[in-house]
Parts: sequence; C-alpha cells; structure tokens
Amino acid sequence: MLERLQITQNWLPRYTGMPLDGFGDYILLTNFRHYVAKFAEMFGCAIQGEDKPMQSATNGNGLTIINFGIGSANAATIMDLLSAIKPKGVLFLGKCGGLKKSTEIGHFILPNAAIRGEGTSNDYFPAEVPALPSFKLHKFVSEKILEHSHDYRTGVVYSTNRRIWEHDKEFQEKLKKTTSIGIDMETATIFIVGHYNMISRGALLLVSDVPLTPDGVKTEESDLLVTQQWAASHLQIGIDAMTEIGEKGEKIKHFLY
Repeated sequence: MLERLQITQNWLPRYTGMPLDGFGDYILLTNFRHYVAKFAEMFGCAIQGEDKPMQSATNGNGLTIINFGIGSANAATIMDLLSAIKPKGVLFLGKCGGLKKSTEIGHFILPNAAIRGEGTSNDYFPAEVPALPSFKLHKFVSEKILEHSHDYRTGVVYSTNRRIWEHDKEFQEKLKKTTSIGIDMETATIFIVGHYNMISRGALLLVSDVPLTPDGVKTEESDLLVTQQWAASHLQIGIDAMTEIGEKGEKIKHFLY
C-alpha cells in the first residue's frame, strides 16, 4: 500500500506537468487559465501542463500559479496534492457572487470564514469544524489591497456544489438566512483541506455578479467586462502579497492538537 505522501508526490506533477522541484514556496490558485497566461507573460516564464488538467507556471521569485479548475472537488484535490511540497502559503484568487447591497460588482472580498455548503469538506472534518483562513496571511493580503488603492469587504461566504441555483427561490431564501456576503464553490473547501494538510491558506474573491438582484445573474458578456476591468488588479494584488509575505509578513506557525 502506497503512503499518502508517495501518492501526492507522484500525482502533483501528473496533474500539473510541473516537477516537484519546479514549485515555489508560495502558491496562487485560480480557476482561470488566462490568469496563468498573464502571469507567465509578466515574468517571462513557461506554462507547464498545457496537456494536463491543471496549468501552472513559476516565476524567478519562487511564486507558482496554478489553474486547478472549477468546483470544490478540484479545490480539495489541489490542496491535497500541494501537501507533497509543503508550501509556506496558498492564496486563492477566485470570483464570487455578491449577496449584499454593500457588495457590488468589482468589489474585493477577503472572507473571514466560509459556510461549508459544498459537502466535499465533510470528508475531512466534522461539520462542526469552521472553515477559516490563516489570519496572518489575510492580514498581509489586506495591507496589499489598500496599497493598491482598493477597498475590500470582509464577512462570511457560502460555498456550494451547485453551479446552477439562481432559479431556485427556496435556495435563495436559505442564502439570505445565512447572512452570507458572497457565494462561490471553492473557498470553504480550500480552507478546510488546507487546515487538514496544515497549509496556510487564504482567499481573495472578486465580486463578478449580484445573482439575487434582477438581471444580476452572470452571463458571458458581463463576466468579460468584469475580467477586462478588474482581473489585472486582482492578479497583481495576489502576486504582490505572496511575493512579499515571506520577507515582510508575520511568520505563520502550525500547532498540532
């Protein structure tokens, strides 16, 4: 029987096309291949895994970006596989739907918790365990957001496995009762599986639609506009935060129970 570490060390290159020694100490995760392409263009580095499920690139500063795909199952997979290299920090750059009047398209959300509505995380910890980011990582990311002259919101986001729910009035009412500030598919999983694997983790979410309002459901056209206006800032904040945290940020320690 193979040990867990042997499996992850074999499968991380298998899924990404990146050899183990090609990964940096800090990781950016995203759902978008064009974030990886922009990153590679900025730093003149090669994209690995064009023929793999997950594309990745590493710059000369020891920062790696990975497009892991969409959904909580993929989020759990990449957070498990990253345990093969024991990264010092992981930041998820994702999009979410805004659920409050105070969360408009183009706003950034730095979630201080996530509701585990996706189910995947139940395979790692009991439902009573909260899905939380690493506070010191988020503290540093918040400083970088302000340095870029952007504002941000904090609050709880709801993570779900359902991609098509906007038509469901009962589910909408459930969301309102949770008082969540946003909704996505991956954040809770990344937080929980990161906790399970003792990986420092965080999420910087870009509000890309406001699905509880009339005509607020995301379309291809509206998402393109969001990408054109705010994706570059989203990526740059992530790059700056994860490049400088090892040098300027507070050291993050893991405590075993």
